[in-house]
Amino acid sequence: MIQAKGYAVQNATSALAPWNFERREVGPHDVHFDIQYCGICHSDLHQARDEWGGSIYPMVPGHELVGKVIKVGAHVKKFKAGDLVGVGCLVDSCRTCENCKEGLEQYCLNGMSPTYNGYEQDHKTPTYGGYSNTIVVHEDFVLSVSEKLSLAAVAPLLCAGITTYSPLRHWKVGKGHKLAVVGLGGLGHMAVKFGVAFGAEVTVLSTSASKEADARKLGAHKFVVTSDEAQVKSVRGYFDFILDTVSAAHDFNLYLSLLRTNGTHICVGVPPDPAAVHAFSLIAGRKTLAGSMIGGLPETQEMLDFCAKHNIVSDIEIIDIKDINKAYERMVKGDVRYRFVIDMATL
Repeated sequence: MIQAKGYAVQNATSALAPWNFERREVGPHDVHFDIQYCGICHSDLHQARDEWGGSIYPMVPGHELVGKVIKVGAHVKKFKAGDLVGVGCLVDSCRTCENCKEGLEQYCLNGMSPTYNGYEQDHKTPTYGGYSNTIVVHEDFVLSVSEKLSLAAVAPLLCAGITTYSPLRHWKVGKGHKLAVVGLGGLGHMAVKFGVAFGAEVTVLSTSASKEADARKLGAHKFVVTSDEAQVKSVRGYFDFILDTVSAAHDFNLYLSLLRTNGTHICVGVPPDPAAVHAFSLIAGRKTLAGSMIGGLPETQEMLDFCAKHNIVSDIEIIDIKDINKAYERMVKGDVRYRFVIDMATL
């Protein structure tokens, strides 16, 4: 076994702290790489604190990891030592169901293996994530990363990037469309960048008027303060698509009223409680309330290649791993623009 070190939580109330553990030996189809940077996702906090239920401890969070290959298995064809690579939210899937065969491994009908807080496909070996120094992953779930971009700023693309890229691509959002982005955080700022890059007119919907300057700096064409009735009224029935990145409780009916006939409201954020949606919010305009997760492996690679071509990365704040618990506290307060990334050299 390969000796690894990282930061873990031992239960739902403990702080993240140093923890030594083991990775499997490199198999014939495995890629072994040292993790150089790992992004911090809000879902890391939810799962560390068991806010979604079913958390597995000890837990090493982190599913936005990038680094350099140090060894590959005998049958690996896609990668070699020295390559820059990344791993996102999953490290395996059944490979045989209809979704997996279509490159939609994130929707594996038999259960994909998340990068952490889950199990390998044997359904008994826990997975440990990227708040660590090294990892071993099957080559099919490893992604190629361009040397053109800042490696640290690429890390959040593996979750925040693909979570917003995938629905925009699926619904073919682009030139001629009016897109609203709800929330300007780790997900929202990437949604703005992609929406603009795809040619849509992008409006940020936010409760915070103070975020307007940032929204426009990111490329947004318009900004609406949702607590201002006059501003909300001015965009009622205006948007073709709304990409909702907010994980706090909010009124879906309000946002559905801003869609045109046949408009689509896409949820990628996960509020803590079920939402109440009135049927009239949908039927009065043949509107759609939809959801989307991350992308599959082919689409995630497509996203990384698109970002390399168009010079798109996440806006980040790099931290030492010893400051991880403070970063969690700041993340809860929304005190980050727009993604924390751990420099794993500080481990």
